[in-house]
Amino acid sequence: MPLGQPAGGRQLPRVIVAAVIVTDGRVLACERSAPPEAAGKWEFPGGKVEPGESDAVALARECAEELGVRVKVGARVGPDVPLAHGRAVLRVFEVTLLDGDEPRALEHTAMRWLAADELDSVPWLPADRPIVAELPALLAADRPA
Repeated sequence: MPLGQPAGGRQLPRVIVAAVIVTDGRVLACERSAPPEAAGKWEFPGGKVEPGESDAVALARECAEELGVRVKVGARVGPDVPLAHGRAVLRVFEVTLLDGDEPRALEHTAMRWLAADELDSVPWLPADRPIVAELPALLAADRPA
């Protein structure tokens, strides 16, 4: 039986993981360059969980590939967000940068650090909007004293 299929043959939803990276009360947002229908929209970095990977391992790999950073994956942020008419699900996690690593836009057009009052300054992908709604409290808790 192929991975990702239960005994009944019904395909399980594909899991997509994304990182909420917060530093000094600001969250990292990344502008998509592709595919054409998503280009110019903003998202939290991440990608697909591959067979045999945990959510945390996949997210650490995606952060290294997309941003060139090492991370520690923390708590979930918000609920699962259904994607692709139920064929996929987005899971978002708090992520901490390790050892002073600085993100670089290796696969995105641009990146911005957004404070709570700037969250609506970029056009978010629809899947990321429910997570954006969870961020003001998270950002307030991370602000320096």
